[in-house]
Amino acid sequence: MTGHVPGQPGLPPGDRRSKILSGGEPGARSVQIAVASTVIFFTVVAVLVVNSPGWAAIKQAFFERDVLRESVPEIVRAFGKNVFIFMTAEAIVLVWALFLAVLRSLPGPVFAPLRLLAIGYTDLFRGLPTILVISLLGFGMPALQLQGLPTSEFFWAIIALSLVYSAYVTEVYRAGIESVHPSQIAAARSLGLGRWQAMRFVVLPQAVRRVMPPLLNDFIGLQKDSALVSVLGVVEGLQTANILTQRAFNFSPFVALALVYLVITIPQTRFVDWLVERDRRRRQAGSTV
Repeated sequence: MTGHVPGQPGLPPGDRRSKILSGGEPGARSVQIAVASTVIFFTVVAVLVVNSPGWAAIKQAFFERDVLRESVPEIVRAFGKNVFIFMTAEAIVLVWALFLAVLRSLPGPVFAPLRLLAIGYTDLFRGLPTILVISLLGFGMPALQLQGLPTSEFFWAIIALSLVYSAYVTEVYRAGIESVHPSQIAAARSLGLGRWQAMRFVVLPQAVRRVMPPLLNDFIGLQKDSALVSVLGVVEGLQTANILTQRAFNFSPFVALALVYLVITIPQTRFVDWLVERDRRRRQAGSTV
């Protein structure tokens, strides 16, 4: 049997959207009611906002058309630094967090010091606010004036973001590693693979595939937190929006920056949702075989 039951996983994209609108209730009438109620709700909200006493001032302060039009090109150019920051940090996090997760998963008492170091690292950087780590490294490390130590705030901003997000991604990787059944390792060892070979060729491929959705969610958070480097004086998107705001005495540049972030993050969020849905369909299909 290969047919799909209406409202169940495996539906084409259009039917899945209908299911979201109808809340799981079958039938075209449910979709029509959902669409009508959604349109009415947002229309009422828009009418209330537009007719509120302070809307004219808010519109002038945050949605000034001329300021928005002039701000977008400068913000987009400056946002290139944000792109470089989070792309570089993501590459570091992918490798460093996986290394820490493997260390934390090492069995036996002889590896206890390594496991403790990995646990201490994740506890430390998950317990500190990201903006505090950026400030401590960005202002503190250059002040040491050590020979050969970089003094660029740009460099230390990337390092700070990498350290913080590696702590979170380590736990994501570890959850994926622990989700692989021990019988997989036993089967690999019975085929003559060593412990490290079993980890590399059997456990890690399965673990990484299972944690892709939460991994991408963390990277979306990293992209947004790249704006925090502005506290170091790095002229990226947020700092540029702040400069433009002070120049025009208007908050519209912040709205322009928000739109830039939304254009980048919303497609990625929908992609993560698609991955989660695909994984759920795959697991349910496997359980019915």
